Amino acid sequence: MNPKRRIIPIFVPHEGCRYSCVYCDQHTVSGFTGLTETENVKSLIQTVISESVRLKDNKLKNDNINDVYQPLEIAFYGGSFTAISVTRQNELLEAVSPLLSLNPLCSIRVSTRPDCIDDQIIERLRNQGVKTIEIGAQSMCHDVLSASRRGHTALDVETAAARIKEAGLELILQMMTGLPCDTAEKSIYTAKRLIGLKPDGVRIYPTVILKDTKLHEMWKLGQYKEHTTDEAVALCAVIVPLFEAAGIPVIRLGLNPSEVLTSGQAAAGAYHPAFGELVYSRIYYELAAGLLKDVPPGCDIELVVAKGNISKMTGNRRHNIKKLMKTFSLRSLKVTEAELTPGEKIILK
Repeated sequence: MNPKRRIIPIFVPHEGCRYSCVYCDQHTVSGFTGLTETENVKSLIQTVISESVRLKDNKLKNDNINDVYQPLEIAFYGGSFTAISVTRQNELLEAVSPLLSLNPLCSIRVSTRPDCIDDQIIERLRNQGVKTIEIGAQSMCHDVLSASRRGHTALDVETAAARIKEAGLELILQMMTGLPCDTAEKSIYTAKRLIGLKPDGVRIYPTVILKDTKLHEMWKLGQYKEHTTDEAVALCAVIVPLFEAAGIPVIRLGLNPSEVLTSGQAAAGAYHPAFGELVYSRIYYELAAGLLKDVPPGCDIELVVAKGNISKMTGNRRHNIKKLMKTFSLRSLKVTEAELTPGEKIILK
């Protein structure tokens, strides 16, 4: 992955989408219900450029240093970008192109479907400043893809990923858990297949039942069983370490929290505004439990975690600490932080 970049999201909800996936409502997920007008995009870019110039001028004046602009990335989300008409794609890409002159590290990211990628498309995108392509894989199991009305195959995912990597672009893969016909075992299988494609990052989205979608109707009719938050947390606590062990960053866990989702548009399923925190708290609990399994009752214990991870270990309202103390009959349990070796998350002092 490139150095840390500030991401400027531009939503094109459902543009280019050839199929109606049973779970999808990008207007709700993105909070944007209109059409992304090219003129609005141009205005946004000019505002971002002006802000960047002002910040740089302030640094030069105050610190007298030869600073550089912060790398920025324009990210087109919510649609199948490469399935939009080429004219529309060109308009959007040309609208954001002035940003690329700020810094050689500034770039463009697009999201699309695996069956809407070929070598010609990739070359055109690369020539227009695109450096990252996100692919919605969702599952690598045929029955899950079919039941979810994805309209593509696992082979499409593999082919698209290989083409993107061969072109030297960054590859981000998205997967979902808890889709129709899915199981924990199938989701773990999907994760392992995606690891084999060597992406530069992944997003994991447990299924949320959004009102007025086909999945909502299926759920109300008893044709789909809810993928609960507890189930999703337990499953992702298994999947995330698989990606981490392979050196693949998990850049998103769960849908971005929003007022629309929190206020009831998420009818059921694995929506929680702090879903990622729940998952990492569960991971740290399991690691700590493994370290404490042979500790005799009544001990005073100190667990050491890598710097910045105390909250992951303690859990919400110190849930992990309370549960560990009760489970292992500890007299006291203290959590501290230190510089640990790469790959180490927690040690028993």
